[in-house]
Amino acid sequence: MDEKIPPPSPQEQEQRLHEERVSRRTFMMNVGIALNALVALAIATPVVGYVLGPVLRRREYLAWVPVGNVSDFPVGETKLISFQNPFTDAWDGATAKIPAYVRHSAANEFTVFAINCAHLNCPVRWFSESQLFMCPCHGGVYYADGSRASGPPERGLFTYPLKVESGKLLIEAGQMPTLQNKAKLDCPGAGQAEPPKIVARIEQCPTRGGQPAPGTNASTIG
Repeated sequence: MDEKIPPPSPQEQEQRLHEERVSRRTFMMNVGIALNALVALAIATPVVGYVLGPVLRRREYLAWVPVGNVSDFPVGETKLISFQNPFTDAWDGATAKIPAYVRHSAANEFTVFAINCAHLNCPVRWFSESQLFMCPCHGGVYYADGSRASGPPERGLFTYPLKVESGKLLIEAGQMPTLQNKAKLDCPGAGQAEPPKIVARIEQCPTRGGQPAPGTNASTIG
């Protein structure tokens, strides 16, 4: 014969209700703490990133990138090249390829020009016939040595730091040359307040031994 379980006493019922209330209260409290922690983490992440940025910053922009063998650039010619930007992400795709111009002005004397016009960053074009860089956007013109010839730009083309190692030409390529970093241009006529007329410079500069310096066989499109 089954025995009937006696109903809980009023004290037992009160104890059970108290335990249920405490359990629900604890659960909701834990949920609230977790949500507050997530919000605090979301707010703190950019702040911590900003504070620790100088320490954790990626250093790829300091990398030296080979752009070719020295023998790839004949003396007196200006050549359009492209290189892989070391400061890239996986989703950059084709935009990670950066064009530039390499000029081999004399034996072991190279200059690597940024392709961007110093006016508003449009890509300049090299024309070997006139020995000039020309910007198709606003008419900026530069001489073969990168100095300003005419048009809206207030200075010459920006250049990359470079070095030659083991027969290869390398450039410090992780950052675009601008006035905000080490980019500079040391070239004849760069500091002239009023450069000579473009026609006179086309006839006279650049020269080597009284003869115009040779250029590429055809103009290149940047």
